[in-house]
Amino acid sequence: MNPKLHISTHGCQMNEYDSSRMRDLLEKEFAAEWTDSAAEADILLLNTCSIRDKAQEKVFHQLGRWRPLKKTNPKLIIGVGGCVASQEGEALRHRAPYVDVIFGPQTLHRLPELIRQAQNSQRKIIDISFPTIEKFDHLPKPRVEGPRAFVSIMEGCSKYCSFCVVPYTRGEEVSRPHLDILSEIQHLASQGVREVTLLGQNVNGYRCPTEELRFAQLLGLIDRIEGIERLRYTTSHPLEFTDDLIAAHAQLPSLVDHVHLPVQSGSDRILAMMKRNYTAIEYKSIIRKLRAQQPNISISSDFIVGFPGETDEDFEATMQLIEQIGFDQSYSFIYSARAGTPAANLADDTPMEVKKQRLNILQSRVTQHAQRISEQMIGSIQRVLVDGYAKKDPGQLQGRTTNNRVINFATDDDSLIGQFTDVRVLQVSYNSLIGELVSEMAHELVTSD
Repeated sequence: MNPKLHISTHGCQMNEYDSSRMRDLLEKEFAAEWTDSAAEADILLLNTCSIRDKAQEKVFHQLGRWRPLKKTNPKLIIGVGGCVASQEGEALRHRAPYVDVIFGPQTLHRLPELIRQAQNSQRKIIDISFPTIEKFDHLPKPRVEGPRAFVSIMEGCSKYCSFCVVPYTRGEEVSRPHLDILSEIQHLASQGVREVTLLGQNVNGYRCPTEELRFAQLLGLIDRIEGIERLRYTTSHPLEFTDDLIAAHAQLPSLVDHVHLPVQSGSDRILAMMKRNYTAIEYKSIIRKLRAQQPNISISSDFIVGFPGETDEDFEATMQLIEQIGFDQSYSFIYSARAGTPAANLADDTPMEVKKQRLNILQSRVTQHAQRISEQMIGSIQRVLVDGYAKKDPGQLQGRTTNNRVINFATDDDSLIGQFTDVRVLQVSYNSLIGELVSEMAHELVTSD
């Protein structure tokens, strides 16, 4: 009987991508069959993230819920991967001795062998080393589900922001050869993928290891791949947002009119303490140049509220930046110290209630901006990539606009799934748009006017 596999994923899109590759790998090596139920699994994996608050405790709570499954199925293999595994290592084994395999983000390609070792030796196996980029050489071709796909083009980060653990858990920046990336995307396109999101902790810091080729040039090569009609990337860094990348947004038809560019704070003092190595003015200059090339571009960002020493004036500088940019979306969180990072040693005397209040103000303001942008879209015709059925109404289909908004529309034509179609925006709901399908004839009449 084929073993059943279940993977629980915490964290970012990089982790989602890594989990999908683990599944590809174990399906190939063990003929593992996926199950949505952890209780049914023979191989149970937890892919972890250490970015957010109390990440380690959340991991141990999850493992505690899984522990009784070992008694039901003594042959069950429990594995922990990702950043918490890399950070905790031996400590994780001692605190959760029922875990069989502990592996890092850079060693997931060794997972089949690690599992075999655990099965054969009845001992705990740990591999949290940092091999360069070899894991991509040992992974099977990606499995395709739907018209959109993620492709990791680099690993790690060398920026060493004072609050961030990524350089310590994923290692320094290492880029994949561009031919390997192009081959993977061509494979995805041949399987029906129409939109690709390039992934990296510092994705626009890409440097091809075999040729003099940078991120903007890589985008140009991907733009030429037949079948790939829409191209996104995340997460970018302001220091690597070069003029040729900005120009690409005007030159490449596949590049969407949405950019996620984390700023973290609008205060130059806090940015310096974070070791971000740019100022608010320099960040605004990038956005100004982008909008000159692509006037309708929407900008999302990351914010850390309550960084050690953040004053009312620092927070007000962040709010002024939000007003000036008009961000479309934000991933915003209250600062939480990460062991081993320089910021963890900074004095932090701001009351938690003040931090929570600031976060609420920031999130409310960004939501207002996003709502205003959505309302401006009412009546427009949007080119939509249809993902599947709407989550709350199987009588509707769901797709995504170029500026990364979900839109639901009524139709009985499920052949549209996986295809692009035109949808007129009718109204705005809480976190999505509502539209109607536009026939080609109607579209021609509207555009001719």
